[in-house]
Amino acid sequence: MTRTDSASPDTALATQGRIWAIAWPVMLSNITVPLLGLVDSAILGHLPNAAYLGAVAIGAQLFTMLCWSFGFLRMGTTALSARSHQADAQHQVLINAIWLALPLSLTVWLLGTLLYPLVLPLMDASNEVEAGAATYLAIRLFSVPAVLLQYCLLGWFIGRGQTRVPLVIMTVTNLINGGLDALFVYGLGMTTDGVALGSVIADWSGLAVGLYYAHRSGAFQPLLSQLDKGLAGLWHSRPDWPTLKPVVQVNHQLFVRTLTLLLVFAFFNAQGAQQGELVLATNSLIITLLLLISNALDGIAHAAESLTGQALARFAGNRSQTTKQGAVDSEDSVAHTTRQVRITFLLTGVNSLALGILMTLLFAFGSHWIWPMLTNNQDLLAVLDQYQHWLIWLPMVGWWSYWLDGLCIGAGATATMRNAMLAAALLVFVPLWWLLDGQGNSGLWISFYAFLLARALFVIQFSVSLYRQPVNYAPRS
Repeated sequence: MTRTDSASPDTALATQGRIWAIAWPVMLSNITVPLLGLVDSAILGHLPNAAYLGAVAIGAQLFTMLCWSFGFLRMGTTALSARSHQADAQHQVLINAIWLALPLSLTVWLLGTLLYPLVLPLMDASNEVEAGAATYLAIRLFSVPAVLLQYCLLGWFIGRGQTRVPLVIMTVTNLINGGLDALFVYGLGMTTDGVALGSVIADWSGLAVGLYYAHRSGAFQPLLSQLDKGLAGLWHSRPDWPTLKPVVQVNHQLFVRTLTLLLVFAFFNAQGAQQGELVLATNSLIITLLLLISNALDGIAHAAESLTGQALARFAGNRSQTTKQGAVDSEDSVAHTTRQVRITFLLTGVNSLALGILMTLLFAFGSHWIWPMLTNNQDLLAVLDQYQHWLIWLPMVGWWSYWLDGLCIGAGATATMRNAMLAAALLVFVPLWWLLDGQGNSGLWISFYAFLLARALFVIQFSVSLYRQPVNYAPRS
């Protein structure tokens, strides 16, 4: 697994082949993430009591919200490792990220332990669902260090161009998770506690795989050299705050954006819980499939992010070297950069739309075999049949918000992403939910659809500006 040079002009060209070369490994590794939830849902969905499925839906959502709020560890590490072409500098990027993740892990674990007894009653679920969710979280929180350290490793490998390693990590994690879930639930008679324990063991196993590949790449050589001086030498070799600060700052706006998105999901689940266990279980299955949709579309978004950023970075480099003779060359550079960004814009947009259409057709014609794979509860299947149209059209409603997110990141417009997410949540989702509260679960889904559309609409002005004058978004260097 060799590193690709993201700055290479050849590899940065926006072509159909290049887009999919970037997209497919990330897409496959991303798809495996919600498969953890799908496996849990499928195992519990075949038990006679739907309360188990609802309990894991709430518990997993709160756990995800807690951990994904620190997703900047992955994105920040990706950005910093991609910009570091010296091996020693790349190794230091991972070490810095790990030093930051370790205290954060303890903080997140303590927050989860203290807050979940206070938050669960606010979900307004039944006593049985709430008790199951509390059991799930008490066990699942032991995954926090493994999850945050995995963020660092996944980001580091993606930044180095070793996108197959994240795929291996997530595949191993899911295989272990599925096997242990079946063993604990069907073999040992456990319920939500078995699913949580299986996920914890799977997360730590995935971390072990990632650490193995990082060690094989020589990433930990600086740390191993300090072990000769004992633990004190290792401690004194830790990076100082000015060194760690860029890891935090590079995606601080994405922290707010991600937290807002997770709060919307949590609120959505809470409102579903108030309408009964069957509605909660139905919504949780559809949302789990939505995560599958979004992670597939994110593969194209990563290509848009990478190719847009590379084109703009090359322009910035050319501009910084402009001389008096280079005035004409600068005009050529503007034209070339504009062409590359526009080609990236159009090709990634078309690919994302095509993928959205394909998934809509899959759900439209395949729901009759998708639902029985996830549950054999006849009462739940009846409710799923009633609301399955909300799943069918999700890819067509959501594809362009994910695509435009990639363009925003590539152009450095993370503040635009944050503002769009806040506006979509506060100005569209919440008011519509309040107005349509009388329509029950259908009103909740209408509000969520409007939220997805608003995320894209609020960045339309940016996307038009990027297409017309892309060099305005080039780094100031």
